[in-house]
Amino acid sequence: MPADLEHLARLSTYLRYLILACTTEAGSGHPTSSLSAVELMAGLLFGGTFRYRPEEPQHPNNDRLIFSKGHASPLFYALWVAAGQLSEEELIRRYRKLGSPLEGHPSVAFPHVEAATGSLGQGLSIGVGMALNAKYLDRLPYRTYVLLGDSEMAEGAVWEAAAIAAHYRLDNLVAVIDVNRLGQRGETMYGHDLAAYERRLGAFGWETYTIDGHSYPAILAAYREAARVSGRPVAVIARTVKGKGVSFLEDVNGWHGKALSRLELERALGELGPVDHTVRGEITRPAHLLPPTPVSQPARPPAYEAGEKVATRKAFGTALARLFPQFPQMVSLDGEVSNSTMAEIFREAQPGRFFEMFVAEQNMVGVGLGLARRGKLPFVSSFAAFLTRAFDQIRMAQYAEPNLKFVGSHAGVSIGADGPSQMGLEDLAMFRTLLNSVVLYPADAVATEKLVEEMARYPGIAYLRTTREATPVIYDPAENFPIGGAKVLRRSPQDQVTVVTAGITLFEALTAQEELAKEGIFIRVIDLYSVKPVDAVTLRQAAAETRAIVTVEDHFPEGGLGEAVMSALATVPTPVYSLAVRQKPQSGSPRELLELEGISAGAIIRQVKAILGG
Repeated sequence: MPADLEHLARLSTYLRYLILACTTEAGSGHPTSSLSAVELMAGLLFGGTFRYRPEEPQHPNNDRLIFSKGHASPLFYALWVAAGQLSEEELIRRYRKLGSPLEGHPSVAFPHVEAATGSLGQGLSIGVGMALNAKYLDRLPYRTYVLLGDSEMAEGAVWEAAAIAAHYRLDNLVAVIDVNRLGQRGETMYGHDLAAYERRLGAFGWETYTIDGHSYPAILAAYREAARVSGRPVAVIARTVKGKGVSFLEDVNGWHGKALSRLELERALGELGPVDHTVRGEITRPAHLLPPTPVSQPARPPAYEAGEKVATRKAFGTALARLFPQFPQMVSLDGEVSNSTMAEIFREAQPGRFFEMFVAEQNMVGVGLGLARRGKLPFVSSFAAFLTRAFDQIRMAQYAEPNLKFVGSHAGVSIGADGPSQMGLEDLAMFRTLLNSVVLYPADAVATEKLVEEMARYPGIAYLRTTREATPVIYDPAENFPIGGAKVLRRSPQDQVTVVTAGITLFEALTAQEELAKEGIFIRVIDLYSVKPVDAVTLRQAAAETRAIVTVEDHFPEGGLGEAVMSALATVPTPVYSLAVRQKPQSGSPRELLELEGISAGAIIRQVKAILGG
C-alpha cells in the first residue's frame, strides 16, 4: 500500500476509535451512521482535494463542508481532532455535554460548522447558497461539499436543491451521498441500489460518480474528477456499510442512534486493532484570495406624498432598490412571485443580485441561509402563506444565527377573492416563535421603507408582513420607525378605549375613531408596527389611561398581534379584547371579508360600544 494510502488507513482507524469512544462516554449519539462515512470524509479533508485554512474557519476562499446528515456529528468532530483543531480528550469528555460546543448535531457554537444541521434534507440547499455566492457574487474558486445520507434523499427539499443547482450550473458544488442502506428503522427507499440515485440525479442535470465508499483509491479519484467538471453540479454516490469496521455493527439493523455500552466498546476496539493516537491529517491550503470589498454609500430618502395610495408590498420592492447602495451585500431571493411581492423592482435595478428560486420555498430558505452564512444580506420573499411550507428550514436557520430577512406579502383575508389558500393568516405567529426574531407589520409606504432599512441594520432574523391592497400614505417621510416602537395616531384626554392594530386594519381603526368621535366617544389608536418586540411602555400607558384595550388584526388569534399585546400586559388589570380572523375564510371582496371576520371599522365600533355598555 502506498504511503499516503497507509496514512489514510491509520487515520480511518483513529477516527473510528474517536467515534466509538465519544458516543459511549456520552451515552448517546449515532456511531454507526458516522462509521459508514469515515473514508469518504477522511479522503476529502486529507486526500489533497479539500482546501481550507483551519486557523481561519471564515476565510472567504476556504472550501466549505456541510454535514447535512448532522447526526454523523461524531465523525465531523473526529475529523477536526485529526486536523489538529480539537483535542482527543475534549471530544471524548465533552461531546453532548451541557455548555460544550460539541453538540449532538452540529451547531455554529463549533467554529468549523457552516450551519446548524440535523433536520434531514436541508444541507444541500445551504450548500447551493454557498456555491451561488462563490460563483456569482464573490467570484472565488472555493468549492462546497455536502455530505448527505441516503435516508434524507427521500426529502423533497433535497430535490428542490438538486433542480436549482443544475439550473444555475453550480459546478463548484459536490454532493457526497453516503448510501449505507439502513435508516432509523430499516432499509432506505432504494437500499444499495446506487443506479437508482444515479438515474435520478442524472435526470436533474448532475454529473454522477458511483464508487465503493470504503476504497480510498476510488474516493480520491472521484474527488479529483469532480474538481474537473464544468457546468454541472457533481454527486459522488458511495456504497457504504453502516457500522463499518465493527463486525457486530456492520449492516445490522437496530443500531441507529445507539451508543455502545462499555463492554461493547471494549469488544469493538479489539476489532479495530492498534490505534495510533498521534496520527494527524494535513489539509491543503487555499490561495489567499479575497472578494471585492463593497463600499457603502448613503441611500436617497424615500419620497411619498401624504394621501398617495401605495401598497406596502410595492414599497418593499422600492425600498430594496433604493437601499442597495447603503447595504451593498444585499441579495434578493423570490419564489416565482416577484411581480406580486414586488421584489421585481430590485431585480430590475440589480439583476446580478437577484436569484429566482421558483416555486420551491423550502430550498429558497436554505439557499438564503447559505448566502447569509457567507456574509450576504438576503431578503427572502414570497406570499406569507407559502412561507409556512418552509417553517422547518426557518426554524433551523435560527440556530445558525444568520443575518437573514423574510418578507411575506398577500397577508390576511384582505387579499380578497383569491380565497383562503393564498391568505397568510399564521405568519405572525410563526415568526414570533423564533429566538431573537423581529416581526414587523407596516401600514403605509413610508413605514414600510423605513422598516426595511431597520431590518437591514438588524443583525439577525427579521420578518416583514406586507399588504396586497394599496393604502394611503399617512406618515411623513422624515418619521422614524425604530424596532420595538409604536405610533400613537389618535389620542385625547377623553379616551375611554384603546385600539391596538397594525397594517391593513389600522385604517379600519382610524375610520372607527372618526365615526365614534361624532357620537362623543373617544378612543385611542395605536399602530403597533413592531409586533415583536412590542412597545410595552406605550401599551401599559394606554392601559393605565383607558378602560380597555381592543386588538384588531387580519390574522388568526393564536400567536398574533393580540397575543403579543396580552403578553406585554399580562400583569396589568385592564381587560384586553381580541378581534381577529375566527371564521373559515372564503372568497369575497376585501370589504366583505373584513366584515365577515369582524375586523372592520363597524366591528370595532360595535366592540367599543359593547365595552362601554352602549
